[in-house]
Amino acid sequence: MTDTTDDWQPTACILCECNCGIVVKVDDRRLARIRGDKDHPASQGYTCNKALRLDHYQNQRNRLTSPMRRRPDGSYEEIDWDTAISEIAAGFRAIADTHGGDKILYYGGGGQGNHLGGAYSGAFLKALGSYHRSNALAQEKTGEHWVDAHFYGGHTRGEFDHAEVSVFVGKNPWMSQSFPRARVVLNEIAKDPARSMIVIDPVLTDTAKMADFHLRVRPGTDAWCLAALAAVLVQENRCDEAFLAEHVNGAEDVRAVLAQVPVSDYAARCGVDEDLLREAARRIARADSVAVFEDLGIQQSVNSTLCSYLNKMLWILTGNFAKPGSQHLHSSFAPLFRPGGVGRTPVTGAPIIGGLMPSNVVPDEILTDHPDRFRALIVESSNPAHSVADSAAVHAAFESLELLVVVDVAMTETARLAHYVLPAASQFEKAEATFFNLEFPRNTFHLRHRLMEPLEGTLPEPEIWARLTRALGVVDDSELAPLRDAAEHGLDEFAAAFLTAVGANPGLAKVLPFVLYETLGPTLPDGLAGAAALWGLAQKTAMTYPEAVRRAGHADGNALFEAILTGRSGITFTVHEYEDDFALITHDDRRISIAIPEMLAEVEKLTETPAALTSPEFPIVLSAGERRAFTANDILRDPSWRTRDAQGALRVSPADAAALGLCDGGRASISTAAGTAEAVVEISDAMLPGHASLPNGFGVDYVDAEGHVVAPGVAPNALTSSRWRDAYAGTPLHKHVPARIEAMADAAL
Repeated sequence: MTDTTDDWQPTACILCECNCGIVVKVDDRRLARIRGDKDHPASQGYTCNKALRLDHYQNQRNRLTSPMRRRPDGSYEEIDWDTAISEIAAGFRAIADTHGGDKILYYGGGGQGNHLGGAYSGAFLKALGSYHRSNALAQEKTGEHWVDAHFYGGHTRGEFDHAEVSVFVGKNPWMSQSFPRARVVLNEIAKDPARSMIVIDPVLTDTAKMADFHLRVRPGTDAWCLAALAAVLVQENRCDEAFLAEHVNGAEDVRAVLAQVPVSDYAARCGVDEDLLREAARRIARADSVAVFEDLGIQQSVNSTLCSYLNKMLWILTGNFAKPGSQHLHSSFAPLFRPGGVGRTPVTGAPIIGGLMPSNVVPDEILTDHPDRFRALIVESSNPAHSVADSAAVHAAFESLELLVVVDVAMTETARLAHYVLPAASQFEKAEATFFNLEFPRNTFHLRHRLMEPLEGTLPEPEIWARLTRALGVVDDSELAPLRDAAEHGLDEFAAAFLTAVGANPGLAKVLPFVLYETLGPTLPDGLAGAAALWGLAQKTAMTYPEAVRRAGHADGNALFEAILTGRSGITFTVHEYEDDFALITHDDRRISIAIPEMLAEVEKLTETPAALTSPEFPIVLSAGERRAFTANDILRDPSWRTRDAQGALRVSPADAAALGLCDGGRASISTAAGTAEAVVEISDAMLPGHASLPNGFGVDYVDAEGHVVAPGVAPNALTSSRWRDAYAGTPLHKHVPARIEAMADAAL
């Protein structure tokens, strides 16, 4: 059991989607000691090195402690909360009344593990008539979501701890984690002769070094490799025919296209030995279980959506679904994408997938005289001025807005462009949770209690949104009185009163999180008012997965909600059985539908010579934003946490270093069609000739101990273009940026 003395408090890491459970000793508002929480139902005491550096987030010098209002000269002045709330609400109301609420864009809804604020923002936005959104998921996952929606209507995750064969496509889980106890599981796979690991990646990553099969593709050729692997399954008659007949629609159409794939030619195009490629496909085919994980290496590269389509063929054609160690649909506590949220953006006509517009088109949706352009923007717990392609265009767009409001813990690059900046409490000063609940058969949810009071002058996001919604006057307080009274008498009475109130006034459902915060919130244990929105989600979860919720030990939605409030180390909220996978398919016939005409046409086009994105002017592929041992997203702005790679080196191959006259520790100039930067050089055998990488998380500014503003390393999006994006999802090509690298005169930094 975890040490549960008063000194050790359970919470979670906030640096990746795993949100591993940790326990913390707090000393004078410092996270003085941190270790894994053995009671956490998913991570079970596991954590990586990055979690141990979380005090650099909690006590960074960039913390905001007062609402800030921009002066006409561009400087900022502190204002009180009442002034900030009234002016911001009036500003957004004026824009909605003059131009329409649909001219207000919301960017955010989370940050890693910071999701409760996003649950409450919806009430304010709906009251204004605003519905356009974007966030980091639109830079990564929308192409995969589009494919998933066609295939089965949900999201799948591999069960890697039991898989006989694990396949990682553009994924380095040794560094990026992304599933529970990642390094433990990877070591178990590597040490078991009965199991195999297949890695498809141009980089010799830490995970690739452990792999039985490293298909070291040339940068940007993943689609040819994946098409060849799937084609081997078809052409050598290695598909699971019984599974396809019973559970899959469109298999014959797919098979007809894959039968024509020239495997030898595609192996040559992607630079992988044909015998190795064929043996990898055969290993997948003869395995009793296969799990596949795709990530940014393909999701932010050329043919992104097509690669998402093709890699799923590896487990569908071989029947690796709904059995131990294979691929699974899973429950969710809150949707990360809006069901049915499809359409086109108002100015550029870019695809809206899962309710999210591509981040890359946001500047073009603002910098125009189009009547439907966005005129106002709210950014919550996000930093698009740093994280979105073509930083210069983003800056220009944001500076042209009539109103920009940022809610964040720090004065970020985006905050420096805002008209108002509202200081949020940190993730350890308020109730918080993550909606990245992706596991099967046991799925977990963790409501984190605050470790300390909010820093003076800051507020939790649920309170910020509640104050803004109150200022709009969209709900008469008298309508909430019966619900407040019922909440004082327990959840059962509150549930009955809630149904009566919403039935009598359907408008309350439009601002449901606000209603819950105002009525149920005050009755919750101290510091947990922000968890009120989880009551509605618990009811929905219990109705959506009744048997799985009961197997997890929760009789109904109220019981689930109470377990969430009291489970300090997190709880298991659903326990599924393997055959439940088919019931989680949303198609009426509960079958997987794999024939997507657009994708099959793209597979056929691969026989044509691929267009070279590089050129004599920009001959090297730059991967902008590699995850490394001492990189994180810009939640960690304080650079002193890095004990290695403090400058964020440009990694190049020995062959390129020799050809370009680069030396280890020397400096190089990196130029792209979008911009130029300078970086220290690291010569590494991990890189193929013609391929270089820069890490993520660098180039963010920070006030050091002497009061100087420093920004070590390269901000990757100074080198990327918003024009480089996937044709289907609009996701950026951050991992495939044509670049020119030149040695600089100085010997070393």
